[in-house]
Amino acid sequence: MTEPIVRTEALSKDYHLGEYTVHALRSLTITIEHGEFVAIMGPSGSGKSTLMNLLGCLDTPTSGQYFCDGIETSQMSSDALADLRNRKIGFVFQNFNLLARATAIDNVKLPLLYGGHKEIDRQRLAQDALAKVGLSDRQTHLPTQLSGGQQQRVAIARALVNAPTLIFADEPTGALDTKTGEEIMGLFKELNGKGTTVIIVTHEAEIAAYANRQLVFRDGSLVSDTASSPAAQFEKAVV
Repeated sequence: MTEPIVRTEALSKDYHLGEYTVHALRSLTITIEHGEFVAIMGPSGSGKSTLMNLLGCLDTPTSGQYFCDGIETSQMSSDALADLRNRKIGFVFQNFNLLARATAIDNVKLPLLYGGHKEIDRQRLAQDALAKVGLSDRQTHLPTQLSGGQQQRVAIARALVNAPTLIFADEPTGALDTKTGEEIMGLFKELNGKGTTVIIVTHEAEIAAYANRQLVFRDGSLVSDTASSPAAQFEKAVV
């Protein structure tokens, strides 16, 4: 039986600010299966970014357990978490997070460099990843020579280059105009259709509607877990 890509048991995260304790995430138990497209929603301070940091192995919980593709992560060292991130997780951020002085292909190669791949393999895999996002003709361009949508495609290629089992996208359309945002979400939809598990963090209902499932948080707690209607899914599929 295949393990879920995400499984949490009473996952919690507290932050201590002097004499005050902020309960950023409260006793969350959820399961996300391989191949799902999930949107994490909620207002500022709801816990959605805290959850992404925990599920992305960027932070450790105060209590509870998190299993990433069957691997229990809660007691892992920072080095072990970094290795797990590099092998299984890709990240896409609102502001792209590209190296300004590196070409598109060199930005995409970065995760492979950390993973110890040979240069000939880094070049081939990065070229393949850029082809998947439609940027084969922009490999040698710097970020300043690319549009916002193209920069986000480079960021998606970078997230894909290690063939991760899970991609996190944090407000991936927040710095883009509406039309470009629709194109980027269409790309995520396409990647998900080919089997990649995608989890997006967003406060926009229009963006969340691309996902098959929406998790809504408020004050650190999960308040709803719903599936998109077939009609909404069809509408987004034909955008």
